[in-house]
Amino acid sequence: MQRILIVDDNEDIREVLGTYVAKEGFEPVVAKDGFEALDLFKKANPAVVLLDVMMPGMDGYKVCEKIREQSDVPIILVTAKGDDYDRVMGLDIGADDYIVKPFNGDEVMARVRAVLRRMGRSESTEEKKILNISDLTVNIETYTVYVGAEKLPMTKKEVETMWILAGNPSKVFTRDNLLDSLWGQDYFGDSRTVDSHIKRLRAKLDKVPHPNWEIKTIWGLGYKFELTV
Repeated sequence: MQRILIVDDNEDIREVLGTYVAKEGFEPVVAKDGFEALDLFKKANPAVVLLDVMMPGMDGYKVCEKIREQSDVPIILVTAKGDDYDRVMGLDIGADDYIVKPFNGDEVMARVRAVLRRMGRSESTEEKKILNISDLTVNIETYTVYVGAEKLPMTKKEVETMWILAGNPSKVFTRDNLLDSLWGQDYFGDSRTVDSHIKRLRAKLDKVPHPNWEIKTIWGLGYKFELTV
């Protein structure tokens, strides 16, 4: 299980972030200050660091600099300071992303998943690059999808959609989940973008029989990959 190091001097924030991290299948490791964070970083080998900026003793910028001296692990700064100067400063010293308090826990986790994808550190990509489920094969390295022996012509985003959905059978992904995962936080589309994308994807899948599975609409929520036998 991948670990996420949570660094914040506020106990309530540590607890909230820890709950979201655990719910997403990661192991939370928490530190209350910069010194403890650097110590735990060496011991825990986290996949991502969620790092508060305004801390007594050693602030998050200094912690970020010290981590960058020894590792390229993704670092997301979490701070109450949201002006452009602070954002640019954080990115310049090596942070990968920047979240302003008060934050939405789902957004934090979407950004965690995004930096893991960008860095190629997600467990799925570390352990395997080919997904086989029933007669479906998705290769995220070559960006190909096969149903049985037939290769389906798909765009990069369509392959990524199949990788996300089929890689998590029965898990419901909201439209916002998919929008963030596939297009990123800075994309200004809405849920209709996802619906149109899924419609085109289904049209390609429907050209080949696949009675053992389907991409199912969960009304009012989103979509999931479901085995039907």
